[in-house]
Amino acid sequence: MLDKLLYIETFGCQMNVNDSERIVSMLAELGYVPTNSPAAADMILLNTCSVRGGAEEKVYRRLANLRIYKRDGKKQIIAVGGCVAQQEGDRLLEKLPYLDLVIGTHNLHLLPDMVRGAERGERRSETTFIDNEERLDLFPTINGESRLSRFVTVMQGCDNFCSYCIVPFVRGREISRRSGDILAEVRQLAEDGVREVILLGQNVNSYGLKSDSEPSFATLIRRVAEIEGINRIRFTTSHPKDISDELIACFADIPQLSGQIHLPAQSGSDKVLKSMGRGYTRDSYLDKVARLRGVRPDLVFTGDIIVGFPGETEYDFEQTISLMESVRYIDLFSFVYSPRPGTKAAELPDDLPKAEKMARLDRLMQLQRRHTSEICSRYLNTNMTVLVEGEGKLPGQVSGKGDIGRIVNFAGDRSLIGSFVDVRIIKAYPNSFLGEL
Repeated sequence: MLDKLLYIETFGCQMNVNDSERIVSMLAELGYVPTNSPAAADMILLNTCSVRGGAEEKVYRRLANLRIYKRDGKKQIIAVGGCVAQQEGDRLLEKLPYLDLVIGTHNLHLLPDMVRGAERGERRSETTFIDNEERLDLFPTINGESRLSRFVTVMQGCDNFCSYCIVPFVRGREISRRSGDILAEVRQLAEDGVREVILLGQNVNSYGLKSDSEPSFATLIRRVAEIEGINRIRFTTSHPKDISDELIACFADIPQLSGQIHLPAQSGSDKVLKSMGRGYTRDSYLDKVARLRGVRPDLVFTGDIIVGFPGETEYDFEQTISLMESVRYIDLFSFVYSPRPGTKAAELPDDLPKAEKMARLDRLMQLQRRHTSEICSRYLNTNMTVLVEGEGKLPGQVSGKGDIGRIVNFAGDRSLIGSFVDVRIIKAYPNSFLGEL
């Protein structure tokens, strides 16, 4: 029997990347293998994100473009998953007669059965919101492809309800996976050759806080670090208000813990932070940055900034620029505020001209490019431990991530794949390093 080809486009966050990996694993049981060609695919799936404005329109446009591959009587399945699927639901099927499947954020376990139906010509939408512990028992696992680095979901959803954010409405409230299930998954991954795990959730720092029977996130990290074969641990995303003393201490005495942390500030203005409902102040954020660097001076930070939030004045924006100068992120995800339907911020007056918002974003990005260049240049002629994960950009190169999460390409034999090696950094690019053994 010939393999069926599966083409997936993944939008947005690492949570969606993880979901796409699960989809590939589940559909492999039905004979589907990944392809990079939508034209050749027997099934196309868009795994969508609705965090930023215009997400729905972008998905509709992309689906319209993909429709061409279904012409001439080709029996190709087209599906939409992720947050836009959860948000739009049946409307997608009603508006797009060539769309076959709509799968919500809590319904991945139903996908194989839905695909079997689609192969028989059935159209179906499943967007049931399961906002309780039931969804832990429906959690799809990843099988098959051997990898050296793997995501491990520790919690899902969010209880913070930041005024601009749609995540609680499309991903649900916070729910922590059972620590026994997490540790069993990590042990199995280690036995399968995985050397790095990335603990994943919308707000990993709040892991276990709603349950007396589960450990804190810091204790979970310590238990993961005890598993033989796991040589590096990362986690994302951290909410600054939930960074505990116990978690800060982990960076001092767990050698497997990565030297990079993602800590979204969103703004440097107390007034804007309050309006966003972030639950911390500028000073408390900077205090946690200082305390983290106090226990691990070489720690690097990445973050998120929203520009042009309703009510942001020039002074508020200058406070954000000042915060960036204090923190000096190695990388920053920044974008102009866009209202999301159903959120509190969507009701706020937003009279700042778009041209001014874009000018502020451009200024912020110019500053960040300078910070990235200056920070990366400090690594020139220093050694970095790299987990070699595959071939590099050029023939004769291999590639992997250093301790700070950046890609390092260097000349080396494929036999190095799967090992940790020391590499001297000889050149810094905007998004990667060039090194030599």
